[in-house]
Amino acid sequence: MKIAQIAPLAESCPPRLYGGTERIVSYLTEELVRQGHEVTLFASGDSKTRAELVPCCDKALRLNPLVRDPMPYHMRMLEEVRRRAGEFDVLHFHIDFLHYPMAAAFCDRILTTLHGRLDLPDITPFYSALPGYPLVSISNEQRRPMPKVNWAGTVGHGLPQTLLPFTASPKGDYLAFLGRISPEKRPDRAIEIAARAGMKLKIAAKIDQADQAYWDDLIGPMVARHPTVEFIGEINEHEKAEFLGNAHGLLFPIDWPEPFGLVMIEAIACGTPVLAFRNGSVPEVIDHGVSGFIVDTLDEAVAAVGRLAGLDRGEVRATFAKRFTVERMALDYLNIYRNLPALREDGLREEGLSQIARNTALNGKGLDLQVVA
Repeated sequence: MKIAQIAPLAESCPPRLYGGTERIVSYLTEELVRQGHEVTLFASGDSKTRAELVPCCDKALRLNPLVRDPMPYHMRMLEEVRRRAGEFDVLHFHIDFLHYPMAAAFCDRILTTLHGRLDLPDITPFYSALPGYPLVSISNEQRRPMPKVNWAGTVGHGLPQTLLPFTASPKGDYLAFLGRISPEKRPDRAIEIAARAGMKLKIAAKIDQADQAYWDDLIGPMVARHPTVEFIGEINEHEKAEFLGNAHGLLFPIDWPEPFGLVMIEAIACGTPVLAFRNGSVPEVIDHGVSGFIVDTLDEAVAAVGRLAGLDRGEVRATFAKRFTVERMALDYLNIYRNLPALREDGLREEGLSQIARNTALNGKGLDLQVVA
């Protein structure tokens, strides 16, 4: 199958540091190549891939200080996609709805995965006006605020099984927080939980410009007041394995409808249990009492910290291997690709031609068969 993957340009594929969507696009692309498909990746020029790379900017836009407006770069990318669209059986977009104005010409071969929150007021009227294009959600809960649209399926994220090694006996005596410093991620809750539980906390997170005031006014001073809290900043993939693997547990104290929460499966891939608040996709990702605990209040979270050590880290890893591998993710997407109108029609046509060939062979043996095309 000839497949185009169209990634956001904010980060490279895979990202050097923080970046969820581009990371998933990278894992999916590499797995599709491994399975023998002909894949073309439209992404930033500093991306690393075994697919054909179509560089749509020199390097990831977030890390380029010269970039002020990302939109011209995405428009340039979409023009290149439009020009080459006829080469592909499937065009898989990961850029929200930016491609919609140009997609009508090849709408029978497109799929769009929505990676962000869908409960924002401006989104509903847009998708209500354009409900026909096939969409994929990354959790069932992510769909809930949306109007009636053409959902092609839900595909949870997956990671390569060798990406983050299993750590049976963590060396650290700390809780971990990994992600972004932002109000919806609630690092303030993480600090309070760790402090009340008498545990050290290590925070590995990026601070976007939009969240700098939140850090300056609230989180930075909280870190300064708590000597058992260490702020590390952004970390790369190699550092992530050690950071998560050696943690007592991952704190995921979110206060928003998280569409998926990639860090949760990164933690359980290491065998590290997750303590998460019941929001968004959390109940779909965490097996309560097996791969972690789901709580509703700070008091429950503090009490659950003491129970993390009682979970079997081998069982935590086993839930990852069963549910969240890149192989499973790729197969889920391939099943959806094959049900897109263009591929479904091609499949029916090939099936019809095969039936004609079989009937012709039988006729050659003297059987009296009528072929209906």
